[in-house]
Amino acid sequence: MTLSDQTRLRIKTLYNALADRILEPGDPVYVAQLNAASLSGTSAVDEMVAEIDFQEGGGVSLFTGQRGTGKSTELKRLQKCLEDRDIIAFYVDLSEYLLLTKQVEISDFLIAVAGALSDSIRGDKRFDANLAELRYWERLKSFLATRVELQEITTKFGPLDIKAALKADPDFKHRLQEASRGHVAQIVRDAHDFFIGAVGAVRTAMGRDDLKVVLIVDSIERIRGVGEEAMKVYDSVRDLFFGHGEHLRVPLLNVVYTVPPYLSILASGVGSLMAGASVRRLTSTHVFKDRSRDADPNGLNLLAQVIAARYPEWQQIIRPEALARLALSSGGDLREFFRLVRQCLPPIRDDADLPLPEARVAHAEAAAKNEMLPIPADHLAWLVRISASHEPCLQHESDLPVLAHFLDNRLVMNYRNGGDWYDVHPLIRDVVDKFRDEQADHRR
Repeated sequence: MTLSDQTRLRIKTLYNALADRILEPGDPVYVAQLNAASLSGTSAVDEMVAEIDFQEGGGVSLFTGQRGTGKSTELKRLQKCLEDRDIIAFYVDLSEYLLLTKQVEISDFLIAVAGALSDSIRGDKRFDANLAELRYWERLKSFLATRVELQEITTKFGPLDIKAALKADPDFKHRLQEASRGHVAQIVRDAHDFFIGAVGAVRTAMGRDDLKVVLIVDSIERIRGVGEEAMKVYDSVRDLFFGHGEHLRVPLLNVVYTVPPYLSILASGVGSLMAGASVRRLTSTHVFKDRSRDADPNGLNLLAQVIAARYPEWQQIIRPEALARLALSSGGDLREFFRLVRQCLPPIRDDADLPLPEARVAHAEAAAKNEMLPIPADHLAWLVRISASHEPCLQHESDLPVLAHFLDNRLVMNYRNGGDWYDVHPLIRDVVDKFRDEQADHRR
């Protein structure tokens, strides 16, 4: 028997239903229970809505989570909840304005954020796109032209060229950073002046002097280096929030920043630089019981609900025990879970193969595991400590880039059930355990 057209269509439908995408508010496949509870028992979004509502203006909220936990979807929901309270909220994706694989400095960061807000307001049908004070890219070009070190940039790039180069040209970004270092205070002041003017313009346009304006800045947590530059990039992100935290607060404008999960481990330090801002964190689905390797039926059932919301007839394609195994192997990371399920579908060649048994998903697990290997010995030693203590085990702040690597590449997972805790990715547990046992034998 071969694969029938009807079966092929079902497999294709499931495959596309699990494509990685941001869910807009009201999407019927959204499962609210997935990120329903923070440590306080309410959702992070509900907490941020209340916090912003309480703040008089100029407040900062910080939001984090590992890749695949649904941050962007929740931020879209945050925007909708704020708008429902008559608060003007703009959502911007920083990846559309800033090259995220190179070091970041306060100058290019604020330029990118200001430009993103300018574009968002001018693209909003509620406001006049020709408001002079909202033309940030033209304003930036004029500002740069007044500084000798920056004039070379303005002669070669127009306003829109600067915007494009900041996102895609690493050489331009580097030259801008170097030339800006002697003018950080002026660049910060000019960006803040623009933000204040933008809030005033929005309030005037809406006819409300007390209108609260919020800027939601997504994708900051995606800033990460590659190869030999990786650690330098991580250090630059740390310096952005710890060295320039006060510059990230803007008078009159409430700002929500996504931050990398490794910075949230130093949350008290970050928050103290931003008037006590709290870091709210999304975690992976707790497919394991609290601080253990025992499967948690509640977490597994929740991930099955997520699949059912996207494709109700999933059991025609894959058996429940096979889906549960993939959920455990994903570590509860939603994006990784979808990816593992999708990897199991293209090899299907016969109707008789369905529904897929547990034994038919091993190849997807092996492929995902190989992506995390090899692991250096000093990293394995750290992972052994995390596995035993279920804590990040960050001993020195200088080691933060390594922890960032663990969290960004999901070698370490963050859970919340009975409190926040950490563990190594389930697919590399055997590697970590073997290293632990070998080290124990060596010490004997």
